[in-house]
Amino acid sequence: MAKRQSINIGSGGHAAPIPMGSRIGNIVYSSAIGGRDEALGKIPDDPDEQAVACFNNVRAFMKACGGTPDDIIHMRLLMKDDKYRENLNKEWVKMFPDENSRPARHAEVPNRLGQGLFNVEITAILD
Repeated sequence: MAKRQSINIGSGGHAAPIPMGSRIGNIVYSSAIGGRDEALGKIPDDPDEQAVACFNNVRAFMKACGGTPDDIIHMRLLMKDDKYRENLNKEWVKMFPDENSRPARHAEVPNRLGQGLFNVEITAILD
């Protein structure tokens, strides 16, 4: 049986003792992936820039686990406020341009969200 492997990227770790994600065999689940811009070393104030950084972090996470965004089967998008939905949608369409091949998705505004405007959680199945 395959053993669980923790997955981390850059300095995007969590304050709690948890990894960015975990993989067993070909199944990958992420913890919350936020909009910290690794090049800037901070979370951008601008919602568009933060959405770009968030999706860049998804790409980096998928690369770290040996996959690509094409392996994502489900994405959960968390927003601090519903007014930021379009900021995420712009990056969603860039990452998944083929409307006939997009992962399932759920977007919500939780009662509490950590730093930043967005968090993303993904489920992926690797080849």
